[in-house]
Amino acid sequence: MNADKFIIDKLNEAIQSLYNAQVPQNFIQVQRTNREFEGDVTLVTFSLLKTSRKSPEQTANELGNWLQTNVSEVERFNVIKGFLNIKLQSSFWLSELQCIVNKDNYGVKPANSLGQRVMVEYSSPNTNKPLHMGHIRNILLGWSVSQILKANGYDVVMVNLVNDRGIHICKSMLAWQKFGNGETPESSGKKGDHLVGEYYVRFDKEYKAQINQLVKQGVGKEEAEKKVPILLEAQEMLRRWEAKDLEIIKLWETMNGWVYRGFDITYERLGVLFDKTYYESDTYLLGKDLVERGLAKGVFVKKDDGSVWVDLTADGLDQKLLLRSDGTSVYMTQDLGTAQQRFDEYHFNKHVYVVGNEQNYHFQVLMLILKKLGNAWADDIYHLSYGMVELPEGKMKSREGTVVDADDLIDEMVNTARSMSEELGKFDELTAADAYKVINMIGLGALKYFILKVDPKKTMLFDPKESIDFNGNTGSFIQYTHARIKSVLRKAAELELSADNRLPEAIQLNDKETELVKILTNFPEIVSQAGDNYSPALIANYIYDLAKTFNQFYQDYSILKEQDKNIQKFRIILSRQIVRVIKQGMLLLGITVPEKM
Repeated sequence: MNADKFIIDKLNEAIQSLYNAQVPQNFIQVQRTNREFEGDVTLVTFSLLKTSRKSPEQTANELGNWLQTNVSEVERFNVIKGFLNIKLQSSFWLSELQCIVNKDNYGVKPANSLGQRVMVEYSSPNTNKPLHMGHIRNILLGWSVSQILKANGYDVVMVNLVNDRGIHICKSMLAWQKFGNGETPESSGKKGDHLVGEYYVRFDKEYKAQINQLVKQGVGKEEAEKKVPILLEAQEMLRRWEAKDLEIIKLWETMNGWVYRGFDITYERLGVLFDKTYYESDTYLLGKDLVERGLAKGVFVKKDDGSVWVDLTADGLDQKLLLRSDGTSVYMTQDLGTAQQRFDEYHFNKHVYVVGNEQNYHFQVLMLILKKLGNAWADDIYHLSYGMVELPEGKMKSREGTVVDADDLIDEMVNTARSMSEELGKFDELTAADAYKVINMIGLGALKYFILKVDPKKTMLFDPKESIDFNGNTGSFIQYTHARIKSVLRKAAELELSADNRLPEAIQLNDKETELVKILTNFPEIVSQAGDNYSPALIANYIYDLAKTFNQFYQDYSILKEQDKNIQKFRIILSRQIVRVIKQGMLLLGITVPEKM
């Protein structure tokens, strides 16, 4: 039982005894005491004044006196205006820590213990370009949210949707046909997704050049943008692809194969995987079938040019295209088919789409259309809308080739980790092989933590150098703290100190020790809140707070050189639990922590 729950139960007894009354549970408002005041738990008395019929200060004093007299775990109290600050005995916190010690999977619920299935879609790349900085935020959020939901007892299915068809894919294919001269990843030595991405940029360059040429010939710019020859060729290629033209299908399979092999390398470096991958080239036909059913039911309308639309103006939105006049589908069409297929296969209780906030409107429309088609489960769709990632140089644009490539960024992070760590002498005691592993841990840990510590809804500015700082709110600082504690515990084992985990009973904790135990007791609640809010940032900042508080304690107090054997034993056991929670919390972020550093 944590401190809040314990105090709430005792306050119920106090209210019954003092005022002969019972109050609704939400009337007893407790919170962790602000660190500038003495206390562990604070009661806000204002909601109890009708019951006590006393002033806030009188009510707080009466309740405080009752608790101190009748509850042995309450050491003392103080009243500041209408706030009752309650200080608990060291014995309470020792008992709380012993409960943590005794739990094998502290803070984590058994797998699928809720009996509910959640599907999480993340990554969702296009096969016309490599993964970039924006994809990295998506991937890291999706992976971490999946791990957090698992820790909350859900059965989690992690899926990827590969956007492997459409006009943007044809643009890369057409540019390769025109300008590639048979170039392959093998002949060029380039990673397959990088190679295809270069031709997407080449298409855009040629497209703009042809627009300028038409404008010089007197064609209006808006008309030129629609009638430029290379765009018309790409549109014709898409029609041929949907008609299953063997030549186009063969080229499509070849170039997509290059990209998939490139993606797999990046996913492996990031340490993520998927339970299933869906392909739009399969699901768009299902979407077309749904559109036909919707037409038959009168949910959709076909216009004179043959295009199919849904009218959402009565719902405060607008009209939405579902099939073009030439019969080709749009993103919405294939998303409808994909959603239906997934529900038919998995019967999920919740479907979380990890997609950037520029698609907010798209998901409003998707859920509304699915509901109009009679799918009650559309209410179980949740769009985890995250903000964009920007760099000090500004926004990124794929078509112009100004994106930060994911592989290049990972390389930069690892190289920065190497240079900074060597400069600080972090690897002086490690073998070359161990140093290599730790360098990669630090580089990737810095990248993941820096992105995940920010609330997903916020746009963020990413600075690679700032993310690797052994003294700030960074993954590197937390990893170093973990390694430091493991070093202390190894020395304790060598000295044969405190091999068991049975805490001594009669010791007095200092303020920093109490604070560390209090933070540890918060871990299950933080994991639960992170799951409810789909927010790895709550985990990240909690782990930082724990690591920072430990380092402050470590600077002021000795662990192994402590003369009082009972206090020494307590500090060793406390350190074991801190390092355990740091490791578990970082794993929920997809970050590994080194044993040595």
